[in-house]
Amino acid sequence: MDREQEENQFLGLFGIYKESNKIITSCSKTFSQIALTLILPLSFIFLIHIDVSNILFRKIMINTEEIIDTPQGTPQYQKLSDIISSEWTTFLLFKLVYFTFLLIFSLLSTSAVVYTIASIYTARDVSFKTVMSVVPQVWKRLMVTFLCTFLAFSCYNIMAILVFIIWTLLIGYNSGVVVILIIIGILYFVGFLYLTVVWQLASVVTILEDCYGVEAMMKSNELIKGKMGLSIVIFLMLSVSIFGIQFLFTKVVVGGWGLSLVGRTVSGILCVVLLPHLFLFGLVIQTVLYFVCKSYHHQSIDKSALSDHLEVYHGEYEVLKDKDVQLENYHV
Repeated sequence: MDREQEENQFLGLFGIYKESNKIITSCSKTFSQIALTLILPLSFIFLIHIDVSNILFRKIMINTEEIIDTPQGTPQYQKLSDIISSEWTTFLLFKLVYFTFLLIFSLLSTSAVVYTIASIYTARDVSFKTVMSVVPQVWKRLMVTFLCTFLAFSCYNIMAILVFIIWTLLIGYNSGVVVILIIIGILYFVGFLYLTVVWQLASVVTILEDCYGVEAMMKSNELIKGKMGLSIVIFLMLSVSIFGIQFLFTKVVVGGWGLSLVGRTVSGILCVVLLPHLFLFGLVIQTVLYFVCKSYHHQSIDKSALSDHLEVYHGEYEVLKDKDVQLENYHV
């Protein structure tokens, strides 16, 4: 990231991709260690969840189909009912454990990658040991931001459900209503994308500036203005890539898709290799986008002040202060 700050605002989609790849290459050893320690387990959790979920859900569906054909009140019916209840409990507990570990490793990976990039940006020597000593402190701030974002998503979804229920109860169903519901669905999707993009940038803001939670989300919302289209395109491209790997793993590795054991094994290894790289690349892009947005709004960053605040004293992370990181607005 040796370009002038004001030049970052002109980076487009491929410019951000190129800059992200350059950053990973410049500190490949540290990023490799982060990937092996944090991102690879995150990828395993993501992929294993697909296989286990399919197995558990398939059992539930088989027993559900069987209980439909079983007379009520019989011992067999009661036995199947108990089995289905137990299987649903197991399924929900597994989902809870999965999302917990997914969240933990996701936040830890974000903390490590963003901190590493900030160190590279300020020309500081960065090692894996230094990064891992900072991560626990940064992780706590990220958790607060995530909880605020989760609350925002929950409120948004509840409002969408209420609108849908009220609309269907008052209007009913006809061809004209279906069209309107499709439009509402598209608007919902756009709003969901917007919240997701704001959350991703808010994660970077949380680590690099003296704000977190709702304040980080508000700051992210301001920074994203003018670069919303670019941010959404980046998010969609990464999401499609992740979905492609997920589809490959689900249909080929888990489902078989007519392939031999060797073919399924090779496909599984390919998914395990590609997914960590994609997760790492996405986190780097997310951070580069932050610098692009800062530049777009003519908000300069004092590299020396940023470097000072990245210092680690006695294992504690000194939070970056907005007034130190952000100088007077420059004019191009």
